[in-house]
Formats: sequence, C-alpha cells, structure tokens
Amino acid sequence: MKKHIFKFVIVALFFCLCIFPVGGYASSVVYLGGIPAGFSLNTRGVTVVGITDVSTENGRFSPGKDAGLKLGDVILYLDNKEVNSSEDIAAAIDGKSEAKIVFCRDGETKESVIKPKKDGLGKYKLGLFIRNYVSGIGTVTYIKNNTFTSLGHPILDENGNLIEIKGGNLINCTITGAIRGERGKAGELKGIFLKNAPFAIAVKNTKTGIIGTISDAEIQRLALKEVEMGEACVGNAVIYSTVTGSQPKEYSVSIVKVDKNEKDNKNLVLKITDSELISLTGGIVQGMSGSPILQNGKLIGAVTHVFINDPERGFGISIGNIIEE
Repeated sequence: MKKHIFKFVIVALFFCLCIFPVGGYASSVVYLGGIPAGFSLNTRGVTVVGITDVSTENGRFSPGKDAGLKLGDVILYLDNKEVNSSEDIAAAIDGKSEAKIVFCRDGETKESVIKPKKDGLGKYKLGLFIRNYVSGIGTVTYIKNNTFTSLGHPILDENGNLIEIKGGNLINCTITGAIRGERGKAGELKGIFLKNAPFAIAVKNTKTGIIGTISDAEIQRLALKEVEMGEACVGNAVIYSTVTGSQPKEYSVSIVKVDKNEKDNKNLVLKITDSELISLTGGIVQGMSGSPILQNGKLIGAVTHVFINDPERGFGISIGNIIEE
C-alpha cells in the first residue's frame, strides 16, 4: 500500500486549476464507455503461486524448490519450448529427468535446471502450483477507431510488476451489487460474467490499463454515445459508471485537485458528492476503475484509485496521460 501526502492509503481498483493544454485531442470525438466488463486475460508464461513436494516411490522431492524457484516467478520456457499452460509444462517435461528452465523474476530473466519427478501415477511433475490467467471486473473508458481503453491503471502481479498478457477477452457482465467501501477497507463491485459473451479482444496490458480491439457491430450493439475529449479543471464533474445492472449512469463528483506533473495514474483528486452512489457503494470501489470522468460534457479522464481510509475520495488519470500511452 502507498500513502498519499494527506496520509490517505490508496488502492488501485480490478479490475481528477486546469491541466496541461489539450492540444491535438480537444476536438477528438470518441465513443464513451462506462460499461462494465469481465476481464479474462491469458498471461505470457505461467506464474508460480505455490511450491510443494512430489511423492515418488523413493520419497518426497521438491523440484521447483531445488531449482531455486520462488513465488511470483514467471516460467517462460522449458527446454526452449514456450510454456503458457499446465498442458505446455506436461508436454515439455514428459519422460525427462531434467530440463532447462527460463523464468522471469522482478523483470530479470534467469535460467536454472529443474529435475522433474515421476509420481505414483507415472506422471512427471515439478511440484508447482501455477496461474496462467487473470480475471476480474473493470470498466471500459472509451473507444476510438475500434480500439478500446479501460481501467486507467495497469494490472500488476503480487510483486507489483506489470503482467504481460497474451490475449484474452472482455466479457459482457451484469453488476449484481457491491460490497460497500469503508474506512480501512476497499469495497468492490460484484457481477456475473455472461457465458459465451465476449465482446472485445484484449491485446496489451499497459501502464494506463488494458487496451484492445472491438468490432463495429459490437459498438453498434452497445449503443454508445459520442463525446469530445477535453481538459480538466477544479470544480464539479460527473463519473459515468455502472454499479448496478449493465447500463452506465452519471454520478456527481467534485474535482478538488489537478496535478499535471503526476505520472502515476493520479493526476486528478476526486470527491464523490452523489448521495445515491454513496448509498449504493460507499463511494469509489474496486471494479469502477476506468469509469470515465466528464466535465462540461467532455471526457477528461478516468477513475483509477480509492483512498482506502476515505472511500468517498480517490484518484483519476487525465485523458492526456491515457492518450500518451
């Protein structure tokens, strides 16, 4: 957790005096988001989330531990074969007494030798629990030229590193309710992913969120309205978000501070002033990240974080910083 200058602890959400001149994007027109999405993203490589023993006829062994692996390591290759799933690992080590393993730790690529062990069923195992996807609920910010932007902040692993994705989908979902935010504990939206209902393709996890592609047919189906981009000033604004059902709604906020030099997804400080939103969620909650912020009818940013000690306050990223990415 990080501490804000006012000693508010903040959390990113998974799943806003005038800011710098808008220049070339002032007249840009985009489709306004605010729609909820279920994110199902395939990761590049597989992440080690647990290390255990393999029971063999000769005793118990821990190939992963012996190879020097740690929780959070991302395995990329086994014997020069790319691995992105448990099936890939099984195929790469089948029948082998040892294999070269290439993995990433804290952004640095490392190599080791791992020695698979055959369990009581005759299967070669590494004694690892792995994860090869991430999922959660977030919000689409806007769409332009069949490219969507969402979340407003990156998806990070347990060690705070940006997760590299290898495709995935945004899935239609319905928000069924919320766990209210309270001082000291972030709230979150609860939703249902609709089976077999992807509507966009995830391409990249960036420092300002997930970007990807969406078809003209899906844009038309969603019936999104068009808005211009603009610049933020201290004063009244609205966020466009979905906290119940599947249709976004405007909720009033106040932009209390703008920091044009802040590059960490926190250009805008927001205070929720809408009594209905406070009644429903307690303020800003996880799942609202990416919710568009509008001022004077123009898109000027997106919600990114909540002050965990004050859920009625949070941060937003300026539209200029999203575009720069």
